[in-house]
Amino acid sequence: MESLNQHLECLKLFGDETEGQILESLNGILLALAENKQRSSSLFTDTGIFPTLAQILKGNPSCAVKAAQVIAEIAKNEEMKKPCIDAGLVLALVPLLESTDQETLLHAGRAIGRICYEDSDLQEQLVKAGVITSLVRILTDYPDSEPLVRVNLLALCNLANLEIAKEALSKTKVAEHLVKQLRRAENHQRIETIIEVLQMLAENDALKVQMVEAGVHEALSEILLRLQGSSQAEDMCSVKAASNLIVSLLLGDESMQKMFANGCGIIYQKVGTWLASNHTQLQLTGALAVANFARNDGNCVRMVQLGVVLQLLDLLEQHVDNGDVSVQHAALSALRNLAIPVANKVQMLEEGVAERIQMLLRSEMAPVQFKLLGTLRMLIDGQADTAEMLGQDPLLINRLVQWCDAQEHAGVRGEANRLLASLLRHSRSQEVVKAIQQAQGVKHLVSMTTSEHVIMQNEALIALAIASAINLGILPPPEHWPEYHLRCCSCY
Repeated sequence: MESLNQHLECLKLFGDETEGQILESLNGILLALAENKQRSSSLFTDTGIFPTLAQILKGNPSCAVKAAQVIAEIAKNEEMKKPCIDAGLVLALVPLLESTDQETLLHAGRAIGRICYEDSDLQEQLVKAGVITSLVRILTDYPDSEPLVRVNLLALCNLANLEIAKEALSKTKVAEHLVKQLRRAENHQRIETIIEVLQMLAENDALKVQMVEAGVHEALSEILLRLQGSSQAEDMCSVKAASNLIVSLLLGDESMQKMFANGCGIIYQKVGTWLASNHTQLQLTGALAVANFARNDGNCVRMVQLGVVLQLLDLLEQHVDNGDVSVQHAALSALRNLAIPVANKVQMLEEGVAERIQMLLRSEMAPVQFKLLGTLRMLIDGQADTAEMLGQDPLLINRLVQWCDAQEHAGVRGEANRLLASLLRHSRSQEVVKAIQQAQGVKHLVSMTTSEHVIMQNEALIALAIASAINLGILPPPEHWPEYHLRCCSCY
Protein backbone atom coordinates (compact mmCIF):
# COMPACT_ATOMS: atom_id res chain seq x y z
CA MET A 1 0.00 0.00 0.00
CA GLU A 2 2.91 2.33 0.73
CA SER A 3 4.33 1.73 -2.73
CA LEU A 4 0.89 2.36 -4.26
CA ASN A 5 0.59 5.60 -2.31
CA GLN A 6 3.90 6.76 -3.74
CA HIS A 7 2.83 5.96 -7.29
CA LEU A 8 -0.42 7.84 -6.81
CA GLU A 9 1.35 10.89 -5.43
CA CYS A 10 3.83 10.81 -8.31
CA LEU A 11 1.02 10.72 -10.85
CA LYS A 12 -0.64 13.76 -9.32
CA LEU A 13 2.54 15.62 -10.28
CA PHE A 14 2.66 14.02 -13.70
CA GLY A 15 3.15 17.34 -15.48
CA ASP A 16 6.60 17.61 -13.95
CA GLU A 17 7.55 14.00 -14.63
CA THR A 18 8.93 12.23 -17.66
CA GLU A 19 6.94 9.81 -19.75
CA GLY A 20 8.95 6.95 -18.28
CA GLN A 21 8.03 7.97 -14.73
CA ILE A 22 4.34 8.15 -15.60
CA LEU A 23 4.41 4.67 -17.14
CA GLU A 24 6.32 3.33 -14.14
CA SER A 25 3.67 4.71 -11.77
CA LEU A 26 0.80 3.35 -13.90
CA ASN A 27 2.44 -0.10 -13.95
CA GLY A 28 2.89 0.08 -10.18
CA ILE A 29 -0.83 0.81 -9.79
CA LEU A 30 -1.69 -2.19 -11.97
CA LEU A 31 0.48 -4.45 -9.79
CA ALA A 32 -1.19 -3.15 -6.62
CA LEU A 33 -4.63 -3.75 -8.12
CA ALA A 34 -3.68 -7.31 -9.02
CA GLU A 35 -2.57 -7.96 -5.44
CA ASN A 36 -5.47 -6.36 -3.54
CA LYS A 37 -8.15 -4.64 -5.59
CA GLN A 38 -10.39 -3.71 -2.64
CA ARG A 39 -7.74 -2.01 -0.49
CA SER A 40 -6.21 -0.30 -3.52
CA SER A 41 -9.57 1.17 -4.54
CA SER A 42 -10.02 2.94 -1.21
CA LEU A 43 -6.73 4.81 -1.77
CA PHE A 44 -7.85 5.99 -5.22
CA THR A 45 -10.77 7.86 -3.70
CA ASP A 46 -8.68 9.37 -0.91
CA THR A 47 -5.92 10.63 -3.21
CA GLY A 48 -8.25 12.00 -5.90
CA ILE A 49 -6.36 10.32 -8.74
CA PHE A 50 -9.25 10.27 -11.21
CA PRO A 51 -8.88 13.83 -12.60
CA THR A 52 -5.18 13.08 -13.10
CA LEU A 53 -6.03 9.99 -15.17
CA ALA A 54 -8.35 12.14 -17.27
CA GLN A 55 -5.50 14.61 -17.89
CA ILE A 56 -3.18 11.78 -18.95
CA LEU A 57 -5.78 10.48 -21.41
CA LYS A 58 -6.18 13.91 -22.97
CA GLY A 59 -2.65 15.27 -22.79
CA ASN A 60 -0.22 12.38 -23.03
CA PRO A 61 -1.01 10.06 -25.99
CA SER A 62 1.95 7.78 -25.38
CA CYS A 63 0.72 6.99 -21.87
CA ALA A 64 -2.99 6.93 -22.68
CA VAL A 65 -3.16 3.18 -23.40
CA LYS A 66 -1.65 2.33 -20.00
CA ALA A 67 -3.98 4.82 -18.31
CA ALA A 68 -6.95 3.17 -20.05
CA GLN A 69 -5.76 -0.22 -18.78
CA VAL A 70 -5.59 1.16 -15.22
CA ILE A 71 -9.11 2.60 -15.51
CA ALA A 72 -10.43 -0.70 -16.86
CA GLU A 73 -9.04 -2.51 -13.81
CA ILE A 74 -10.30 0.12 -11.37
CA ALA A 75 -13.79 -0.03 -12.91
CA LYS A 76 -14.10 -3.71 -11.98
CA ASN A 77 -15.02 -2.39 -8.55
CA GLU A 78 -18.65 -1.24 -8.60
CA GLU A 79 -17.95 1.53 -6.08
CA MET A 80 -15.32 3.09 -8.34
CA LYS A 81 -17.68 3.73 -11.26
CA LYS A 82 -19.11 6.96 -9.89
CA PRO A 83 -15.69 8.63 -9.29
CA CYS A 84 -14.73 7.61 -12.84
CA ILE A 85 -17.90 9.21 -14.20
CA ASP A 86 -17.54 12.36 -12.08
CA ALA A 87 -14.01 12.86 -13.38
CA GLY A 88 -15.20 12.69 -17.00
CA LEU A 89 -13.19 9.58 -17.79
CA VAL A 90 -15.79 8.10 -20.15
CA LEU A 91 -15.79 10.95 -22.64
CA ALA A 92 -12.01 11.20 -22.29
CA LEU A 93 -11.72 7.54 -23.30
CA VAL A 94 -14.02 7.78 -26.37
CA PRO A 95 -11.39 9.38 -28.70
CA LEU A 96 -9.13 6.37 -28.09
CA LEU A 97 -11.64 4.25 -30.02
CA GLU A 98 -10.41 6.00 -33.16
CA SER A 99 -6.93 4.51 -32.67
CA THR A 100 -5.47 1.91 -35.02
CA ASP A 101 -3.55 0.28 -32.16
CA GLN A 102 -5.37 -2.87 -31.04
CA GLU A 103 -4.12 -2.72 -27.45
CA THR A 104 -5.43 0.85 -27.12
CA LEU A 105 -8.80 -0.16 -28.55
CA LEU A 106 -9.00 -3.15 -26.22
CA HIS A 107 -8.29 -1.31 -22.97
CA ALA A 108 -10.39 1.72 -23.90
CA GLY A 109 -13.29 -0.55 -24.83
CA ARG A 110 -13.01 -2.55 -21.60
CA ALA A 111 -12.86 0.61 -19.50
CA ILE A 112 -15.85 2.25 -21.19
CA GLY A 113 -17.90 -0.94 -21.06
CA ARG A 114 -17.32 -1.47 -17.33
CA ILE A 115 -18.02 2.11 -16.32
CA CYS A 116 -21.18 2.39 -18.42
CA TYR A 117 -22.65 -1.02 -17.63
CA GLU A 118 -26.38 -0.66 -16.81
CA ASP A 119 -26.16 3.16 -16.86
CA SER A 120 -28.63 4.17 -19.60
CA ASP A 121 -27.97 7.93 -19.25
CA LEU A 122 -24.25 7.47 -19.74
CA GLN A 123 -24.82 4.99 -22.57
CA GLU A 124 -26.99 7.55 -24.34
CA GLN A 125 -24.21 10.11 -24.02
CA LEU A 126 -21.83 7.61 -25.60
CA VAL A 127 -24.13 7.11 -28.58
CA LYS A 128 -24.45 10.88 -29.03
CA ALA A 129 -20.65 11.09 -28.90
CA GLY A 130 -20.47 8.80 -31.96
CA VAL A 131 -19.33 5.58 -30.32
CA ILE A 132 -21.55 3.44 -32.58
CA THR A 133 -19.54 4.34 -35.67
CA SER A 134 -16.34 3.43 -33.84
CA LEU A 135 -17.68 0.05 -32.68
CA VAL A 136 -18.79 -0.93 -36.18
CA ARG A 137 -15.45 0.22 -37.62
CA ILE A 138 -13.56 -1.98 -35.14
CA LEU A 139 -15.70 -4.99 -36.09
CA THR A 140 -14.98 -4.22 -39.73
CA ASP A 141 -11.23 -3.69 -39.39
CA TYR A 142 -10.40 -6.41 -36.84
CA PRO A 143 -12.83 -9.31 -37.39
CA ASP A 144 -10.13 -11.87 -36.48
CA SER A 145 -9.10 -10.29 -33.16
CA GLU A 146 -10.79 -12.43 -30.53
CA PRO A 147 -10.31 -9.95 -27.62
CA LEU A 148 -11.52 -6.96 -29.63
CA VAL A 149 -14.53 -8.78 -31.03
CA ARG A 150 -15.49 -9.95 -27.53
CA VAL A 151 -15.28 -6.44 -26.06
CA ASN A 152 -17.15 -4.97 -29.04
CA LEU A 153 -19.98 -7.49 -28.77
CA LEU A 154 -20.36 -6.78 -25.06
CA ALA A 155 -20.46 -3.04 -25.82
CA LEU A 156 -23.15 -3.56 -28.45
CA CYS A 157 -25.03 -5.79 -26.03
CA ASN A 158 -25.10 -2.91 -23.54
CA LEU A 159 -26.09 -0.26 -26.07
CA ALA A 160 -28.40 -2.05 -28.49
CA ASN A 161 -31.42 -1.76 -26.22
CA LEU A 162 -31.45 2.04 -26.64
CA GLU A 163 -33.66 3.43 -29.41
CA ILE A 164 -31.04 6.06 -30.20
CA ALA A 165 -28.45 3.28 -30.65
CA LYS A 166 -30.74 1.27 -32.94
CA GLU A 167 -31.29 4.36 -35.05
CA ALA A 168 -27.54 4.93 -35.32
CA LEU A 169 -26.86 1.27 -36.09
CA SER A 170 -29.50 1.23 -38.84
CA LYS A 171 -27.26 3.66 -40.75
CA THR A 172 -24.29 1.27 -40.62
CA LYS A 173 -23.64 -2.22 -41.98
CA VAL A 174 -23.63 -3.77 -38.53
CA ALA A 175 -25.79 -6.75 -39.54
CA GLU A 176 -23.31 -7.79 -42.22
CA HIS A 177 -20.45 -7.92 -39.71
CA LEU A 178 -22.51 -9.66 -37.02
CA VAL A 179 -23.49 -12.38 -39.51
CA LYS A 180 -19.81 -13.00 -40.27
CA GLN A 181 -19.11 -13.35 -36.56
CA LEU A 182 -22.14 -15.62 -36.07
CA ARG A 183 -21.00 -17.98 -38.83
CA ARG A 184 -17.53 -18.30 -37.34
CA ALA A 185 -18.61 -18.54 -33.67
CA GLU A 186 -17.68 -21.88 -32.15
CA ASN A 187 -18.72 -21.63 -28.50
CA HIS A 188 -22.19 -21.25 -27.03
CA GLN A 189 -21.42 -18.06 -25.19
CA ARG A 190 -20.31 -16.27 -28.37
CA ILE A 191 -23.31 -17.53 -30.35
CA GLU A 192 -25.77 -16.43 -27.68
CA THR A 193 -24.11 -13.02 -27.22
CA ILE A 194 -24.36 -12.29 -30.96
CA ILE A 195 -27.96 -13.50 -31.08
CA GLU A 196 -28.78 -11.38 -28.03
CA VAL A 197 -27.47 -8.28 -29.82
CA LEU A 198 -29.37 -9.19 -32.99
CA GLN A 199 -32.55 -9.84 -31.00
CA MET A 200 -32.45 -6.31 -29.60
CA LEU A 201 -31.72 -4.86 -33.04
CA ALA A 202 -34.64 -6.81 -34.50
CA GLU A 203 -37.02 -4.51 -32.60
CA ASN A 204 -36.26 -1.94 -35.31
CA ASP A 205 -38.00 -2.54 -38.66
CA ALA A 206 -35.18 -1.05 -40.75
CA LEU A 207 -32.67 -3.28 -38.98
CA LYS A 208 -34.92 -6.31 -39.50
CA VAL A 209 -34.71 -5.74 -43.25
CA GLN A 210 -30.95 -5.15 -43.06
CA MET A 211 -30.51 -8.38 -41.11
CA VAL A 212 -32.47 -10.42 -43.65
CA GLU A 213 -30.55 -8.88 -46.54
CA ALA A 214 -27.31 -9.74 -44.72
CA GLY A 215 -28.41 -13.37 -44.37
CA VAL A 216 -28.95 -13.54 -40.60
CA HIS A 217 -31.85 -15.99 -41.05
CA GLU A 218 -29.67 -18.28 -43.18
CA ALA A 219 -26.95 -18.35 -40.52
CA LEU A 220 -29.59 -19.10 -37.87
CA SER A 221 -31.02 -21.99 -39.88
CA GLU A 222 -27.50 -23.44 -40.14
CA ILE A 223 -27.18 -23.27 -36.34
CA LEU A 224 -30.51 -25.09 -35.96
CA LEU A 225 -29.42 -27.78 -38.40
CA ARG A 226 -26.12 -28.27 -36.58
CA LEU A 227 -27.54 -28.40 -33.06
CA GLN A 228 -31.00 -29.94 -33.48
CA GLY A 229 -29.86 -33.45 -32.59
CA SER A 230 -28.09 -32.46 -29.39
CA SER A 231 -29.55 -32.90 -25.91
CA GLN A 232 -26.92 -30.78 -24.16
CA ALA A 233 -28.36 -27.86 -22.20
CA GLU A 234 -26.04 -25.33 -23.88
CA ASP A 235 -27.04 -26.48 -27.36
CA MET A 236 -30.72 -26.36 -26.48
CA CYS A 237 -30.33 -22.79 -25.24
CA SER A 238 -28.68 -21.83 -28.54
CA VAL A 239 -31.48 -23.53 -30.51
CA LYS A 240 -34.10 -21.61 -28.54
CA ALA A 241 -32.28 -18.29 -29.01
CA ALA A 242 -31.87 -18.85 -32.77
CA SER A 243 -35.51 -19.91 -33.12
CA ASN A 244 -36.78 -16.85 -31.25
CA LEU A 245 -34.72 -14.54 -33.45
CA ILE A 246 -36.12 -16.12 -36.63
CA VAL A 247 -39.65 -15.47 -35.37
CA SER A 248 -38.72 -11.87 -34.46
CA LEU A 249 -37.50 -11.24 -38.01
CA LEU A 250 -40.85 -12.53 -39.30
CA LEU A 251 -42.78 -9.91 -37.33
CA GLY A 252 -41.83 -7.17 -39.79
CA ASP A 253 -43.91 -7.05 -42.97
CA GLU A 254 -41.05 -6.26 -45.35
CA SER A 255 -38.57 -8.63 -43.71
CA MET A 256 -41.22 -11.39 -43.63
CA GLN A 257 -41.92 -11.02 -47.35
CA LYS A 258 -38.22 -11.15 -48.17
CA MET A 259 -37.90 -14.34 -46.14
CA PHE A 260 -40.96 -15.92 -47.80
CA ALA A 261 -39.88 -15.16 -51.39
CA ASN A 262 -43.05 -16.76 -52.84
CA GLY A 263 -42.39 -19.96 -50.93
CA CYS A 264 -38.79 -20.23 -52.14
CA GLY A 265 -37.08 -18.54 -49.17
CA ILE A 266 -34.67 -20.59 -47.07
CA ILE A 267 -36.81 -20.36 -43.93
CA TYR A 268 -40.00 -21.47 -45.66
CA GLN A 269 -38.07 -24.30 -47.27
CA LYS A 270 -37.12 -25.46 -43.76
CA VAL A 271 -40.66 -25.23 -42.36
CA GLY A 272 -41.72 -28.72 -43.47
CA THR A 273 -38.65 -30.28 -41.87
CA TRP A 274 -39.24 -28.39 -38.61
CA LEU A 275 -42.92 -29.33 -38.45
CA ALA A 276 -42.04 -33.00 -38.94
CA SER A 277 -39.19 -32.86 -36.42
CA ASN A 278 -39.24 -34.59 -33.02
CA HIS A 279 -37.75 -31.44 -31.50
CA THR A 280 -40.52 -29.42 -29.82
CA GLN A 281 -38.67 -26.11 -30.23
CA LEU A 282 -38.29 -26.66 -33.98
CA GLN A 283 -41.95 -27.67 -34.27
CA LEU A 284 -42.93 -24.44 -32.53
CA THR A 285 -40.62 -22.39 -34.78
CA GLY A 286 -42.12 -24.00 -37.89
CA ALA A 287 -45.71 -23.34 -36.78
CA LEU A 288 -44.94 -19.74 -35.78
CA ALA A 289 -43.20 -19.19 -39.10
CA VAL A 290 -46.28 -20.35 -41.02
CA ALA A 291 -48.56 -18.20 -38.83
CA ASN A 292 -46.45 -15.13 -39.59
CA PHE A 293 -46.05 -15.85 -43.30
CA ALA A 294 -49.86 -16.18 -43.35
CA ARG A 295 -50.36 -12.49 -42.50
CA ASN A 296 -50.46 -11.93 -46.28
CA ASP A 297 -53.33 -13.37 -48.37
CA GLY A 298 -51.08 -14.18 -51.32
CA ASN A 299 -48.73 -16.09 -49.04
CA CYS A 300 -51.69 -17.98 -47.57
CA VAL A 301 -52.88 -19.17 -50.96
CA ARG A 302 -49.36 -20.18 -51.97
CA MET A 303 -48.73 -22.14 -48.74
CA VAL A 304 -52.00 -24.05 -49.02
CA GLN A 305 -51.04 -24.94 -52.59
CA LEU A 306 -47.68 -26.17 -51.30
CA GLY A 307 -49.40 -28.52 -48.82
CA VAL A 308 -48.63 -26.95 -45.46
CA VAL A 309 -52.14 -27.64 -44.10
CA LEU A 310 -51.65 -31.40 -43.82
CA GLN A 311 -48.27 -30.86 -42.17
CA LEU A 312 -49.89 -28.66 -39.52
CA LEU A 313 -52.67 -31.19 -38.92
CA ASP A 314 -50.15 -34.01 -38.51
CA LEU A 315 -48.29 -31.85 -35.99
CA LEU A 316 -51.46 -31.13 -34.03
CA GLU A 317 -52.29 -34.82 -33.80
CA GLN A 318 -48.93 -35.44 -32.08
CA HIS A 319 -49.87 -33.01 -29.30
CA VAL A 320 -53.51 -33.85 -28.62
CA ASP A 321 -52.90 -35.76 -25.39
CA ASN A 322 -50.39 -34.25 -22.96
CA GLY A 323 -48.93 -32.24 -25.81
CA ASP A 324 -47.14 -28.92 -25.83
CA VAL A 325 -49.65 -26.07 -25.47
CA SER A 326 -47.39 -23.57 -27.26
CA VAL A 327 -47.12 -25.83 -30.32
CA GLN A 328 -50.89 -26.41 -30.42
CA HIS A 329 -51.55 -22.67 -30.06
CA ALA A 330 -49.07 -21.79 -32.82
CA ALA A 331 -50.37 -24.48 -35.22
CA LEU A 332 -53.98 -23.36 -34.72
CA SER A 333 -52.93 -19.72 -35.24
CA ALA A 334 -51.36 -20.77 -38.53
CA LEU A 335 -54.49 -22.67 -39.63
CA ARG A 336 -56.73 -19.77 -38.67
CA ASN A 337 -54.66 -17.28 -40.69
CA LEU A 338 -54.52 -19.66 -43.66
CA ALA A 339 -58.33 -19.94 -43.59
CA ILE A 340 -58.91 -16.20 -44.03
CA PRO A 341 -58.71 -16.01 -47.87
CA VAL A 342 -61.95 -17.31 -49.44
CA ALA A 343 -59.95 -19.30 -51.98
CA ASN A 344 -58.38 -21.37 -49.19
CA LYS A 345 -61.51 -22.32 -47.25
CA VAL A 346 -62.79 -24.89 -49.74
CA GLN A 347 -59.43 -26.62 -50.15
CA MET A 348 -58.79 -26.68 -46.42
CA LEU A 349 -62.23 -28.17 -45.78
CA GLU A 350 -61.63 -30.76 -48.49
CA GLU A 351 -58.41 -31.69 -46.70
CA GLY A 352 -60.44 -32.44 -43.57
CA VAL A 353 -59.36 -29.53 -41.38
CA ALA A 354 -62.77 -29.05 -39.74
CA GLU A 355 -63.04 -32.70 -38.75
CA ARG A 356 -59.42 -33.27 -37.73
CA ILE A 357 -59.04 -30.27 -35.45
CA GLN A 358 -62.10 -31.29 -33.48
CA MET A 359 -59.82 -33.75 -31.71
CA LEU A 360 -58.78 -30.72 -29.65
CA LEU A 361 -62.27 -30.28 -28.24
CA ARG A 362 -61.19 -32.31 -25.24
CA SER A 363 -58.38 -29.86 -24.44
CA GLU A 364 -58.62 -28.21 -21.04
CA MET A 365 -56.08 -25.50 -21.94
CA ALA A 366 -57.72 -22.10 -22.46
CA PRO A 367 -55.19 -20.83 -25.09
CA VAL A 368 -55.83 -23.95 -27.20
CA GLN A 369 -59.61 -23.67 -26.77
CA PHE A 370 -59.51 -20.01 -27.81
CA LYS A 371 -57.54 -20.63 -31.00
CA LEU A 372 -59.56 -23.74 -31.87
CA LEU A 373 -62.82 -21.80 -31.73
CA GLY A 374 -61.40 -18.95 -33.81
CA THR A 375 -60.11 -21.38 -36.43
CA LEU A 376 -63.46 -23.16 -36.75
CA ARG A 377 -65.30 -19.84 -37.00
CA MET A 378 -63.01 -18.69 -39.77
CA LEU A 379 -63.42 -21.97 -41.68
CA ILE A 380 -67.25 -21.93 -41.75
CA ASP A 381 -67.48 -18.30 -42.81
CA GLY A 382 -69.61 -18.47 -45.96
CA GLN A 383 -69.46 -22.28 -46.05
CA ALA A 384 -73.09 -23.39 -45.56
CA ASP A 385 -72.53 -27.13 -45.94
CA THR A 386 -69.72 -27.19 -43.39
CA ALA A 387 -71.68 -25.01 -40.97
CA GLU A 388 -74.65 -27.37 -41.28
CA MET A 389 -72.51 -30.44 -40.70
CA LEU A 390 -70.73 -29.02 -37.66
CA GLY A 391 -73.92 -27.48 -36.31
CA GLN A 392 -75.44 -30.95 -35.96
CA ASP A 393 -72.43 -32.49 -34.22
CA PRO A 394 -73.60 -33.08 -30.62
CA LEU A 395 -70.05 -33.27 -29.24
CA LEU A 396 -69.15 -29.88 -30.73
CA ILE A 397 -72.40 -28.16 -29.78
CA ASN A 398 -72.35 -29.44 -26.18
CA ARG A 399 -68.73 -28.37 -25.79
CA LEU A 400 -69.56 -24.94 -27.20
CA VAL A 401 -72.43 -24.48 -24.78
CA GLN A 402 -70.13 -25.51 -21.96
CA TRP A 403 -67.51 -22.97 -23.02
CA CYS A 404 -70.18 -20.25 -23.30
CA ASP A 405 -70.22 -20.45 -19.49
CA ALA A 406 -66.41 -20.29 -19.11
CA GLN A 407 -66.30 -17.57 -16.47
CA GLU A 408 -62.58 -17.98 -15.88
CA HIS A 409 -61.62 -17.07 -19.46
CA ALA A 410 -63.50 -14.26 -21.18
CA GLY A 411 -61.78 -14.89 -24.52
CA VAL A 412 -62.93 -18.53 -24.69
CA ARG A 413 -66.43 -17.52 -23.63
CA GLY A 414 -66.61 -14.84 -26.32
CA GLU A 415 -65.29 -17.10 -29.09
CA ALA A 416 -67.67 -19.91 -28.11
CA ASN A 417 -70.65 -17.54 -28.35
CA ARG A 418 -69.45 -16.20 -31.71
CA LEU A 419 -69.01 -19.69 -33.14
CA LEU A 420 -72.48 -20.70 -31.95
CA ALA A 421 -73.93 -17.65 -33.70
CA SER A 422 -71.85 -18.33 -36.83
CA LEU A 423 -73.20 -21.88 -37.13
CA LEU A 424 -76.72 -20.47 -37.29
CA ARG A 425 -75.87 -17.56 -39.58
CA HIS A 426 -74.00 -19.59 -42.17
CA SER A 427 -76.04 -22.80 -42.15
CA ARG A 428 -79.57 -21.31 -41.96
CA SER A 429 -80.56 -24.89 -41.19
CA GLN A 430 -83.57 -26.09 -39.24
CA GLU A 431 -81.53 -29.05 -37.97
CA VAL A 432 -78.83 -26.75 -36.60
CA VAL A 433 -81.49 -24.62 -34.90
CA LYS A 434 -82.90 -27.77 -33.31
CA ALA A 435 -79.48 -29.00 -32.18
CA ILE A 436 -78.59 -25.69 -30.53
CA GLN A 437 -82.02 -25.50 -28.90
CA GLN A 438 -81.71 -29.02 -27.50
CA ALA A 439 -78.27 -28.21 -26.08
CA GLN A 440 -79.73 -25.10 -24.40
CA GLY A 441 -77.53 -22.79 -26.39
CA VAL A 442 -80.19 -20.20 -27.25
CA LYS A 443 -79.94 -18.50 -23.86
CA HIS A 444 -76.28 -17.75 -24.55
CA LEU A 445 -77.15 -16.07 -27.85
CA VAL A 446 -79.75 -13.98 -26.06
CA SER A 447 -77.15 -12.95 -23.45
CA MET A 448 -74.71 -12.17 -26.27
CA THR A 449 -77.01 -9.40 -27.50
CA THR A 450 -75.98 -7.37 -24.45
CA SER A 451 -72.25 -7.78 -25.09
CA GLU A 452 -70.06 -4.68 -24.70
CA HIS A 453 -68.80 -5.37 -28.23
CA VAL A 454 -71.11 -4.11 -30.96
CA ILE A 455 -69.95 -6.70 -33.47
CA MET A 456 -70.94 -9.50 -31.08
CA GLN A 457 -74.33 -7.87 -30.49
CA ASN A 458 -74.92 -7.78 -34.25
CA GLU A 459 -73.82 -11.40 -34.74
CA ALA A 460 -76.19 -12.54 -31.98
CA LEU A 461 -79.14 -10.56 -33.34
CA ILE A 462 -78.65 -11.91 -36.85
CA ALA A 463 -78.38 -15.48 -35.56
CA LEU A 464 -81.54 -15.10 -33.45
CA ALA A 465 -83.40 -13.51 -36.35
CA ILE A 466 -82.51 -16.46 -38.59
CA ALA A 467 -83.36 -18.99 -35.91
CA SER A 468 -86.72 -17.38 -35.13
CA ALA A 469 -87.59 -17.20 -38.83
CA ILE A 470 -87.01 -20.94 -39.05
CA ASN A 471 -88.68 -21.74 -35.74
CA LEU A 472 -90.53 -18.94 -34.00
CA GLY A 473 -90.83 -21.00 -30.85
CA ILE A 474 -87.08 -21.05 -30.30
CA LEU A 475 -87.00 -17.75 -28.41
CA PRO A 476 -87.83 -17.63 -24.69
CA PRO A 477 -90.71 -15.40 -23.50
CA PRO A 478 -89.74 -11.70 -23.42
CA GLU A 479 -89.82 -11.59 -19.62
CA HIS A 480 -86.88 -14.03 -19.58
CA TRP A 481 -84.70 -11.86 -21.81
CA PRO A 482 -82.03 -9.70 -20.20
CA GLU A 483 -82.82 -6.00 -20.20
CA TYR A 484 -81.49 -4.32 -23.30
CA HIS A 485 -82.70 -2.24 -26.20
CA LEU A 486 -83.41 -4.75 -28.96
CA ARG A 487 -82.78 -3.36 -32.39
CA CYS A 488 -84.90 -4.28 -35.37
CA CYS A 489 -83.43 -7.51 -36.68
CA SER A 490 -84.67 -6.75 -40.18
CA CYS A 491 -81.89 -4.18 -40.42
CA TYR A 492 -79.45 -7.06 -40.74
